[in-house]
This record gives sequence, C-alpha cells and structure tokens, in this order.
Amino acid sequence: MDDTEEIAPAVKSILSAAREREGDDERVSVDTRSLPDAFEEAEQGGRVPVIAEVKPTSPTTDGSREDDPVELAQQMVEGGASALSVLTEPEHFGGSPESLRKIRDAVDVPVLRKDFILEEEQLDTVEADAILLIVRFVDDLEELLTAAQERGFQVLVETHTVEEVEQALEAGAEIIGVNNRDLAELEVDLETFEQVAPEVPEAITLIAESGISTADDVRRMRDAGADGLLVGSAIMDGDVRENTETLTNVEHTATEQTTTEQSQ
Repeated sequence: MDDTEEIAPAVKSILSAAREREGDDERVSVDTRSLPDAFEEAEQGGRVPVIAEVKPTSPTTDGSREDDPVELAQQMVEGGASALSVLTEPEHFGGSPESLRKIRDAVDVPVLRKDFILEEEQLDTVEADAILLIVRFVDDLEELLTAAQERGFQVLVETHTVEEVEQALEAGAEIIGVNNRDLAELEVDLETFEQVAPEVPEAITLIAESGISTADDVRRMRDAGADGLLVGSAIMDGDVRENTETLTNVEHTATEQTTTEQSQ
C-alpha cells in the first residue's frame, strides 16, 4: 500500500493496529468447507446466498452488541445464511480469533475470517474456511494470496475499483468481493458494485459487500451480477434470525408472489 494515500482516520488507526499483530508460532493447515458450493446449495434451495457477518461493533456503527457471538451465528444459520463472516479484529470491531474458533465449531457452513491481514505470519492465527485480503492494503497480493492457499484457505479478495479487480485477477483470485464502501472516506454507494461487476469474469465467484440493507438492495445487487452478498449491520441490528430470513428469501418470495398473481 502507498502510505501517502488519503484514507479515513479510522481506517488509518485500524491499519496501524493491524501492523502490530502477530500470528501464532504454529503454521495453520485447514480443511475448508467450500464457499462456492454453499452458494450453489442456497440457489438450489431458492434462497439468496448471503454471508451473514458477526460484527459486535465497528467504526461506522453506533454502540455495540453484547450477545453471545456463537448464539448469534447459530441464529444466522437458522435464518438461512449460506456462510458466516466473523470479525477477528479486536480493537475497532470487538472481534477475536477465539470467537471465530467457537463459531466454526458450532456451525456447519463456511466461515470467513474478516480482518486486516497484511503479512503472511498473520495467516497463522486461527483456522477458517476463508480469509479476507483487501487489495488496497496488501503490498504483494499474489504472494500473500498464494501463502493463504498453501495453508488451505479460500481467499476472498476485496476490491473497490476496476483497477483493483484487474490486480486481483492478475494475482490469481478466484473469489472477488466488491466493497460498496469507499475506505478512503467510509461512504457507501451501491453504484460501485454496478460499475465494477461487469469487469469480473463469469467464472469468478463475485460477492457484493456493504450497504445492503433492504430487499430492494438485494435485488439490485443480484441483478448487477452478485453471486452472493456479504451483509453485516442490516442483520446485526435487531432480530438476527428474522433479518437473515428476510434477506435470504427475497427472490424466493418474489417468485411466489408472481406465481400467485398469475394463477388469479
């Protein structure tokens, strides 16, 4: 990452803390649950593939949620989540590797480790089915992506621009996320995904991230080409199971309504 880049103070603070964190001494080797397979299973079941995020708090969220993270995760899965994203960043998001470990033991869906991973040694923190690498903040994406894959991780490579998608593809990314949140200013615009998604090859698993909170948002991202959606605040704010059900059943409900109308 170019240290001269203009980014929000909150993000600078997150990155500063991330640079100080180390991994465990023992190298991780993980037998993963397939994220693309989980998406396909959801599609076949008439559900929208959603990665529901266990996020106790964040710099863009007011307050925090003190519920047992394992219970929250189980409610998300019961509500139809295809996979889970679990924050392991402690200082700004209230997450921990231990929470991820407990959640992964308690559910049978893929679990993504959501953190700001900058160095290879930070991969050796906790077993997960997938990890997040953010193009903007990684100095050598190909090297870090390869190191993660050698440990067995699937890698969600997060982008925000067409240029970052090109970098992700050149590095060998097979799962790409497009974040609607501009990490320079922390502003959200769903048009970001709509503008960037056409540049992602069909063979790549494509995930829309951030700013998805309503049924209309879900339809909009799916119409723009999203294979799956990563949703945090809209699920964590309120009844977790009910909110997950609402977002995962958008297309299924729309189909039922259309069928009913045609039969009348």
